[in-house]
Amino acid sequence: MASLPPNHEHYDHQMVKMEVNLDDIPGEWLGYVMDLLFEAGANDVFYTPIYMKKNRPGVLLQLLCSQENSNRMKEILFKETTTLGLRYYPLTVHRLERMFTKVTTEWGSVTVKEGIFEGQVVQRAPEYEECKHIAQLHNIPLKQVYEQVWKVIGEKDRL
Repeated sequence: MASLPPNHEHYDHQMVKMEVNLDDIPGEWLGYVMDLLFEAGANDVFYTPIYMKKNRPGVLLQLLCSQENSNRMKEILFKETTTLGLRYYPLTVHRLERMFTKVTTEWGSVTVKEGIFEGQVVQRAPEYEECKHIAQLHNIPLKQVYEQVWKVIGEKDRL
């Protein structure tokens, strides 16, 4: 598995975007392929419904990975999908600085990932798995956990 990119803001010039059009693959295989790609070091994998020649419904599978992982991704795509060819493009990714803070809710603490652009927080996201755990543990709606996290963040911002 590839190591994670550094948390400071930077440009990554060694990335590749790969894509394949699939029109003859069972839907059950798509989740399996996605898992394999992530396990092999893909940074992102996603599917988009498309229409192919002769108006056949299909799926566009796209992934983002480092150049060093591209051969492994190609191997998975050729062995595990029905594609006979794939496209790939060199790509530069601008990554924000990332910081992790904790906020305290009435049910426990939750990690919040912050994206920092030019020294300023521009993105925030509570860690889903922690929110899910709290919701299940206390038998409350997940959205209630998120609402409280956002409320605490708002209160911290006003200080």
